[in-house]
Amino acid sequence: MGDVIEQLARIVGEDDVLVGDRIDADADHDEALTVTPVRPLAVVRPGTTDEVAAIVALARATGTPLTARGSATGLAGGCVPAEGGIVVSFARMNRILEIDTANYVAVVEPGVTLRELEEALTPLGLVYPVYPGELSASLGGNVATNAGGMRAVKYGVTRHQVLGVTAVLGTGEVITAGGKFVKSTSGYDLTQLIVGSEGTLAIVTRAVLKLWPRPPIATTVLVPFRTLEEVSSAVPPIVASGIAPRVVEYIDFMSMAGITSNAQMDLGIEESVREAAMAYLVVVIEGFHPDRVDEDVAGLAELVSGLGALDVYVLPEQAGARLIEAREHAFWAAKAAGAHDIVDVVVPRASIPEYLERVGELAAAESSLVVGCGHAGDGNVHLSVFQPDPDTRRRLVHAIVAAGVAMGGAVSGEHGIGTEKKHSLAELEDPVKLDLMRRIKSAFDPDGILNPGKVFDPAPAGSAR
Repeated sequence: MGDVIEQLARIVGEDDVLVGDRIDADADHDEALTVTPVRPLAVVRPGTTDEVAAIVALARATGTPLTARGSATGLAGGCVPAEGGIVVSFARMNRILEIDTANYVAVVEPGVTLRELEEALTPLGLVYPVYPGELSASLGGNVATNAGGMRAVKYGVTRHQVLGVTAVLGTGEVITAGGKFVKSTSGYDLTQLIVGSEGTLAIVTRAVLKLWPRPPIATTVLVPFRTLEEVSSAVPPIVASGIAPRVVEYIDFMSMAGITSNAQMDLGIEESVREAAMAYLVVVIEGFHPDRVDEDVAGLAELVSGLGALDVYVLPEQAGARLIEAREHAFWAAKAAGAHDIVDVVVPRASIPEYLERVGELAAAESSLVVGCGHAGDGNVHLSVFQPDPDTRRRLVHAIVAAGVAMGGAVSGEHGIGTEKKHSLAELEDPVKLDLMRRIKSAFDPDGILNPGKVFDPAPAGSAR
């Protein structure tokens, strides 16, 4: 492979082709707790779309697998390199190319992080609303995985914010799809096909993102309930009330204890309430006018009080912000507590109580502990699995995912498939749809060099097409 390395150096320069000891130790994995690291042959750092296209053309000519990599904050093994493969790092392609305040869009390269975009937008009174819980995450990675987060109940997920992309196909061809417009009926929507494809169809080198006015006021309301069923039953009336909350989260009592302990927080919850509460609802209400926010908070308090709430706590601004930050870092709290896996499943939001009851039964049957929190507003459930035996854990996790799919849900709500969920997708998804996905993959990437082994495996030799 020495010739490949030499040719990569001719494309981007020797300093931006990393091999051997120059490869960062983190380049072989993401944040998935169960992933098997794979050491790449090289890490290449292009600076332009043309350089990415040249890299892809070289990889196609030599049959070398390529895996695009942003900040590697994913939880599904989506950016783990293939054996003998090359990692395409966007450390150099990290510019905000434009913030168009007239059209409410930002044009960014894939290496820009959420933090960098946030810092640029704040003084302008604008916001990019997707926040999957880690500001170090890159926009390219967000686009590749269709990242979600707590704000999805109001603003939607990444695909609702991506208006256009420039991307390099597996052939080395460059396409631009979409643009600074919010609607189009001009043929197939290639932008949305690429969003969420986990780098298996194309490598995104530029994204046009939708921006929103930034509400200056946000109030966090914490509502304890006796049961998770009461929490879930409260969500539809809240959504239907017209309050339009930015965040509607549920946290079970064990997860709440872990989150607040990890963040060293005292929310001032009375002991009698804390002992009775099995789950909490966290609601964030935002707006531009203090009186209207206060009215919405009062309306929410009255509504949940009639739905069985043990109490209603309107948190001081700093405490509310800290709770939301701690919830967004729940993965790190679970990891610190010794969780062996993190499961992400989405079900119809009204099915959350039934689903979690089933999860409890499955965990008990395998002598395992499963605790969680999630986006109650959109049915996205996050579960921390404590089970050290790999075989038992794999069996349990697959059963947990299968239970969600059986209730009308999907294998993943926002973490993606990567390597860690593709066996569940293969068993639980419609085989006709999977075959169609493979044919789409073949059209974009005929030689299968882009992030191979993610989402699904190639069709078995001789299988019907």
